[in-house]
Amino acid sequence: MRGNREIFERRLRKFQSLLRENNIGGAVIRALSTFTYFTGTRWLRPSLLIPAEGEPTALVVEGEAEEFRRRSWIHDVVEYQEVETLMAMVVGWIKSNGYKRVGLEFTVERDAYLLFLKVFQRLNPTVEIVDILDLTFQLRATKDNWEKENIRKAGEIVKKGMNLASEIISPGMSELEIASEIQHLLTGEGSEDPKIYVSTTPRVHAEPFRDAFVKKDSVVTVVIGADYNNYYANMARTFVLGNPGSEVERALEVKRRAYDIAVESTQPGVKFINVEKKIAELYRHERLEPYYIKGYTHGVGLLIEEPPITTIVVAHRFWEIQKDMVLAIIHPPLMLPQGAIKHEDTFIVGDDLEKVT
Repeated sequence: MRGNREIFERRLRKFQSLLRENNIGGAVIRALSTFTYFTGTRWLRPSLLIPAEGEPTALVVEGEAEEFRRRSWIHDVVEYQEVETLMAMVVGWIKSNGYKRVGLEFTVERDAYLLFLKVFQRLNPTVEIVDILDLTFQLRATKDNWEKENIRKAGEIVKKGMNLASEIISPGMSELEIASEIQHLLTGEGSEDPKIYVSTTPRVHAEPFRDAFVKKDSVVTVVIGADYNNYYANMARTFVLGNPGSEVERALEVKRRAYDIAVESTQPGVKFINVEKKIAELYRHERLEPYYIKGYTHGVGLLIEEPPITTIVVAHRFWEIQKDMVLAIIHPPLMLPQGAIKHEDTFIVGDDLEKVT
């Protein structure tokens, strides 16, 4: 497996302590990133049963157990062949242990289907379902040394991808062509699940279109997330082709100033909202407020975008910055009619910010 057993076991024991503190008998982990966090391996269709005390059980499809054990520290691995059997196993686990409160993550993440929740509620009508998303991210918000080293390695891969983007972008290329070439490089460097977004039009999140093309005198924005041992680094750049106009040049310069403010101000103990206010004031002063999207940063780790997500969850803007957080700065673009203007890097929070990309 990747990483030492002690890393993952320590995480699980901390989580079990949180379950006990919140009077939760056990948790059913279906979110892929949290499953990876505790087991040490990405595994599609994840199901992990974690009691508040005792050993966890992983449920995998028939024939997968041997490979799963090779990639994880968890030895109690049970196979199932039909989804009915999977649900029966979960229900049996709850009933045999007499759990009255069971934790689930209320998330839209891959494989954490709402359908599963509905079936779960129908089969366990007397069990109280508790949202444990805050508990899992209480653990995941800061990174240990092994996680940070993986993110640094991911950062090296990301930089290679962005260098390639700067070399290949030219008028006539489609967004999909650009993304395809970058993806080929990233996977060749060891990124197993890279995320590449290319925007030739004003779009905040731009999964590449095959029929959107780079134009002369325009801007192209590229966002790259590359993973190493399942941990991501995130980087974004806007490339200028020809002469797209003075307003674009001005926005790029103001964005760089906002980036500098964010980097200088992001320190342990400071609330995200206080940094946000400084950036907002700059945009107001420069008359770019109509193009500004609030929320200057988000976490990076097992997901390219994970809590704190200040662009999406308003409450996260009031969190205090903590040492060992990993943050993407500065995240949201300026949404000009000519395109989305971005400049974003991944940083590890220490006594000073360590720039990963």
